[in-house]
Amino acid sequence: MKKIGVLSDTHCFIPEQVYTFFKYCDELWHAGDIGNLQVYNTLQDFKPTIAVFGNMDGYDLRYQIPETQLFNCEGAKVLMTHIGGYPDHYNRNALRTIEREKPNIFVAGHSHILRIMYDKKYNLLHINPGAAGHQGFHLKATLVRFDIDGGTPKNLEYLEFDK
Repeated sequence: MKKIGVLSDTHCFIPEQVYTFFKYCDELWHAGDIGNLQVYNTLQDFKPTIAVFGNMDGYDLRYQIPETQLFNCEGAKVLMTHIGGYPDHYNRNALRTIEREKPNIFVAGHSHILRIMYDKKYNLLHINPGAAGHQGFHLKATLVRFDIDGGTPKNLEYLEFDK
């Protein structure tokens, strides 16, 4: 079993809640718009971090991390990208990859809207952790954490706080 912390859209800022809410997580997944290499390295120093770059990330990050990640975690196949949409509203690239790879979990950021939903059509859990940073239109910042045990996500929780 692994405890996973999920965040997105930090935009050069790591809120203090990351360190408390993710304290017992084994790894972090960052769904893009990290902001700069310093934020990425700070997260890596805190916890092993799997990340994708977002549309606002510069070439320093694009050189270090990919646009899309496809990986296995405790028996679950995970697909992560920054701009992916959500069930019934996936963008074309994300939909092609979902249909080809058949992930169990699909993580996307970009919208700054916390959205966690099960997609019955593609048999996957969709997670958009919202935005953890303070740039953007969102009024609340959000973080998500959960366990993966035997390929199954469990004990999903989110934290909402003032940005």
